[in-house]
Amino acid sequence: MSAEMSSLLTRSAVELAALIRSGEIRSRELVEAALAQEQARRDLNAFTYVDAEGALAVADAIQPGDQRPFAGVPIAIKELNPVAGWPFTMGSDIFGDFRAPQDAYTVRRLRNAGFVLIGRTSSPEFGIVPATEPRRFGPTRNPWDATRSPGGSSGGAAAAVAGGILPVAQGSDGGGSLRIPASCCGLVGLKPSRGRISSGPDAGDNMLSSNGSLTRTVADTARLLDVLAGYEYGDATWAPPPAEPFANALNQRLRRLRVAFTTVSPLDTPVDPMCVQATHDAAQLLASLGHHVQEVTPPVWQSAQLEPAFNAIYAAGIASGVRAGANITRRAPSPELVEPLTWAFYEMGMRTSSAELVEAIGLLQGYSRQLINFFVNYDVLVTPALAQRQLPIGAINTMGADPMAEWRKAALFTPFTPIFNVTGQPAISLPLYLGADGLPLAVQFVALPLGEPLLLALAAELETALPWAGRRPSGV
Repeated sequence: MSAEMSSLLTRSAVELAALIRSGEIRSRELVEAALAQEQARRDLNAFTYVDAEGALAVADAIQPGDQRPFAGVPIAIKELNPVAGWPFTMGSDIFGDFRAPQDAYTVRRLRNAGFVLIGRTSSPEFGIVPATEPRRFGPTRNPWDATRSPGGSSGGAAAAVAGGILPVAQGSDGGGSLRIPASCCGLVGLKPSRGRISSGPDAGDNMLSSNGSLTRTVADTARLLDVLAGYEYGDATWAPPPAEPFANALNQRLRRLRVAFTTVSPLDTPVDPMCVQATHDAAQLLASLGHHVQEVTPPVWQSAQLEPAFNAIYAAGIASGVRAGANITRRAPSPELVEPLTWAFYEMGMRTSSAELVEAIGLLQGYSRQLINFFVNYDVLVTPALAQRQLPIGAINTMGADPMAEWRKAALFTPFTPIFNVTGQPAISLPLYLGADGLPLAVQFVALPLGEPLLLALAAELETALPWAGRRPSGV
């Protein structure tokens, strides 16, 4: 593989699709380059499965002039999303050698957009923690520092993009699982509004989780959202479609926004000084761009009931996943088949009564109404993306003797992201800075429900003011 082809993989997916469409490069060349890079960067352990033969066959069928928006561009699918015929494990031994019988709707939409699927990226078991170190596949490493985690749960996807293997990757976010790895790896990570992207056909309605992507540029994020968003027949929850394509927001001239910012943790826990400074710097940048900026913490920001209610709903979802894996392989759920933290959540989920679950959902919905009401007076809320710097490998031990103590470590690392899975608001992590430690330093921006166009327009303005796409780890 030539250095020229390798460097192409660090360009935006929009640019690469244009080069393939014009005939300047062939899809096969680009896919071969991605497959070679995956082999060369095995040290990252970003992938759990690679379908080289299938990817090359798809690439060979793509001809110049193909008008699909991403025709010929390679992409990978996160371990938690089914792809027809591929292994589907949720990062866990309990799924054995099961292969998915059909694509998730998200996967089908990516195929229809012309993407070439090259493989599956790693996730922590059941996507539980913000570090990608499943027992079944081993730790994924951060391309910026191999001793650090790329975050999670879309950690393999982030490592693949930041490591120069792919221009973009699919991921999902159930408590920050796009925004956290984006922050750790210097990428753009948007969690869309609740119901914006279908979770079908297999997964039911999920108030906490959304699919999405990890990219280097705001333009790729916007155009991928145009591909992924939209109602699918039978969806229980869906967001109304936008008035125009999300990509149109990139050229929108922003009015003067009312911006609130806070560095106070929703869990009343410490926040790293670098993360605090980055948020203040972002606030100053917004003010210099003409926006009205005020430091203010939402009045319902901290709630003692929030964490236990979130955990009850989260545990119910994990218990359902463990039971699904056991049913598929026709084995009874047992602690030998899953990691100790997963088993702790399974037991918590099985102990939670239906009445308690309904009560937790109602509590979070009531809290959400109060927090979203804060946005009557503000267009955007700015917070640190993370409360700590990138964690060392092994800092969160899902195999530990006290599983819930490990879960608490995860909460201390990422207190700013799960709250917006609860409210269903769109939130985006932008890699605005490098820290004094030489690692990416990100800030989170949040808007009202259905506010993706505003967030994308603001992100594009910030990207112009403070470009980051050319900032890469050594050797990429």
